[in-house]
Amino acid sequence: MNNIAIFASGSGTNAENFVNYFKDSNEVKVKLVLSNNPNAFIFKRMERLCIPTIAFANDDLKKEVVLDILKSNMIDYIVLAGFLKLIPQIIIKEYPNKIVNIHPALLPKFGGKGMYGIKVHEAVIAAGDTESGITIHMVNEFYDKGDIIFQAKCPVLPCDKPETLAERVHRLEYEHFPAVFYRYITGKRIDYQQ
Repeated sequence: MNNIAIFASGSGTNAENFVNYFKDSNEVKVKLVLSNNPNAFIFKRMERLCIPTIAFANDDLKKEVVLDILKSNMIDYIVLAGFLKLIPQIIIKEYPNKIVNIHPALLPKFGGKGMYGIKVHEAVIAAGDTESGITIHMVNEFYDKGDIIFQAKCPVLPCDKPETLAERVHRLEYEHFPAVFYRYITGKRIDYQQ
């Protein structure tokens, strides 16, 4: 069994998608959800789904506090699903090539510190790009610079506002993120639409 910890800072829609995707799996289990935002809606989502949660202070991430939580729960992989803090070296060294993130744009464009949520979609539209999408990538010591595992594209329509583009990108996240993660950690192919 591959035990997963999900890190999130917000409402937790991608985390909920992961829990539902793997709820009957004999190979992958969402064991724990951690957040640096004690008021995040993800806690209510996970309570409803009976998934244990832990809130931690931002300073705990750089110390061994969060790492000790991961080790004591026998976590094999970490999934970042709307987590806004940089993962420190102490955790990256302990989990080499085992931390996966999703970004709501086609990296390397529109990535980096401060590029998250609606800000990304605003930047894509302001740049006049005709395509956007998602990037699933490994996590290293820099924001959005890890090796790309997978990308899926969607059009940016002339009438798009950041919110309408966000909806289209979210659909790609829900469709692909758990399946791509599963393929990455098991090597098994899942048929899905790209």
